[in-house]
Amino acid sequence: MSKIKYILITFMTIMFFSSVAQADSHGIAKSGTINYVIGWYFDAANIAPQAEDWSIGVGNAKGALFNLNGSGPLHEGRALCAAVSLVTPNGASNKGNCYFGDQDGDRIFTSFTGDLGTGSGINNIIGGTGKYAGITGSGPWECDWPGAADNGGFNCRNSLTYEIK
Repeated sequence: MSKIKYILITFMTIMFFSSVAQADSHGIAKSGTINYVIGWYFDAANIAPQAEDWSIGVGNAKGALFNLNGSGPLHEGRALCAAVSLVTPNGASNKGNCYFGDQDGDRIFTSFTGDLGTGSGINNIIGGTGKYAGITGSGPWECDWPGAADNGGFNCRNSLTYEIK
């Protein structure tokens, strides 16, 4: 009888750990919030002044990101954003697309909008690869702009609230 009990306990233990692994096949929680900071370098490719205090600009930001927990999703990853800015007599805005990656090479892709005057905006998740496949969600960002730092470098604080289906 003790041999059957041993086999049954072993079987149930294997089934338990197997179901736990399947519940999180992405390697991260199915929902949650990722809080991270990015150190950016912005390369303004072209700023085109227009008439009457209008201007249009494009550029790329390349950076390294760190999860505020010191580990977890997007910790010690790489990022890239392609941005278009518009400055008008009434304010300045920007929009574009980004990827935020991790050490495994998996990425979250976003579209973003923002206000250059406040240095803040929203990232909307549009997809992901690897452990982030099927991800949706959004979150705010807030930056210290290149004018406040040396040689185009600046920092952003980001948060993404997500769900993986």
